[in-house]
Amino acid sequence: MIITIILNILVVFLEFAGLNISISDRKWLVFAFYTQIANILACLSSLAFVLNSDTGWVTVLCFTSSCMLTMTFLVTAFVLVPMGGGFRRLMCSGNGLYHHTLCHAISVLRYIFLKPHTRCALWVALPAAITLVYGLIMLAMNAKRKFDGRIPFFQGIPADENATALWMVALIAVAGGIATIYNL
Repeated sequence: MIITIILNILVVFLEFAGLNISISDRKWLVFAFYTQIANILACLSSLAFVLNSDTGWVTVLCFTSSCMLTMTFLVTAFVLVPMGGGFRRLMCSGNGLYHHTLCHAISVLRYIFLKPHTRCALWVALPAAITLVYGLIMLAMNAKRKFDGRIPFFQGIPADENATALWMVALIAVAGGIATIYNL
């Protein structure tokens, strides 16, 4: 139990370090990025665990943030880096070091090995639902030109709607798959 608490405190500190970089670069636009939302949720879940580890909602929060962090890691490593984002830039420097690598690794490992699992099929839908809602909001913001959808799956209108739809289906399926694996 003490190792889990120490790891959660470490996650909180690392998340604050990464968020400090993100906010200084993007201000409140940080909330427009799935990565930032996942990492803020991870910070909150770690903080909640340290303060009140024996509640079911903390377990669900840890589960959800772990799923979202894994989604962020997979998309960054297997989509954004090959598209030219650069491994070193996205995974090993700036907020990416914290939000794509360190916080993800610690949060997911502590969930898999040290935390109680949700063991409830109902919660498997939560990460996929969050991903869907986020994606629909981003598509709407892109369509209204309120946000620049540099990431290919949120280009939306007037870009290739079929490609956007396929990306959305794939991302929701991956989020559901991650959640299913973490719920085993």
